[in-house]
Amino acid sequence: MSARPDLPDVVHRAFAVSRKAGYVSFCRNETGRLLATLAATREGTMAEFGTGCGVGTAWLRSGVRGDAKIISAELNAKLATAAAEIFVDDPQVEVLAADWSTLLDKGPFSLLFLDSGQPGEVGVDAVADLVEPGGIVVLDDFTPCEVWPPISAGRVDTLREQWLTDERFTTVEVMVASDASTLIATRR
Repeated sequence: MSARPDLPDVVHRAFAVSRKAGYVSFCRNETGRLLATLAATREGTMAEFGTGCGVGTAWLRSGVRGDAKIISAELNAKLATAAAEIFVDDPQVEVLAADWSTLLDKGPFSLLFLDSGQPGEVGVDAVADLVEPGGIVVLDDFTPCEVWPPISAGRVDTLREQWLTDERFTTVEVMVASDASTLIATRR
């Protein structure tokens, strides 16, 4: 373990909300620490598409310095309401019960955190213009791959391949644990 086992208070609150809601799909602590580190380097507005119960948002918030803002969108209204309660007294965080496309007019973002879910929704072309020059996109939930082209579940991982080869971004895959990796892409 390369990080202290204790968690920021806001992350503890987010885990408690997740447990209460019975929601177990959230970013890992390893990814969370990476998000907090990256958020500490950002100004302006950051965004997350797919809030869940707010664990990723909490990790982002734990790293924010100054007056940077975080906007997060969650399609499931019940989960969005639960996540919003974590940040009810925090003017720097806004959680919306909405599809991520509602954030299209709120960018460009200095950091954008995406779940690697549906390739069409988080592909480079779908989100490239939402990130400011020098801005960072973080995609999580990848299984590390040591071959090229990247393979996942016996097939070419076209999402990962897109991000690693797109000329608009400089992208790296970072292992956050022996069984998990994250893509970090910086807009050129």
